[in-house]
Amino acid sequence: MVVEPLVAAARWERIVILAPVFVIGIGLVAGVFILLGRGFAQTVRESRHPRWIVGGLVALLGAIVLLTYLGVQLPREGG
Repeated sequence: MVVEPLVAAARWERIVILAPVFVIGIGLVAGVFILLGRGFAQTVRESRHPRWIVGGLVALLGAIVLLTYLGVQLPREGG
């Protein structure tokens, strides 16, 4: 089984064994973000009002930063 060598391995050996998993995982995540970014850029370019889209994103980011700075916490479900 694959799990047995991981349990018996030392810490540095686990890192060496799992390194390809991390590289592939990071590559997949980066690929998804690149595709989403290209799709968004294409959408903004084809939009009739690209300044509104960019302005809305900047306003949203500013609101998130401001609320985080002020320490506002959203209510949690079920708790």
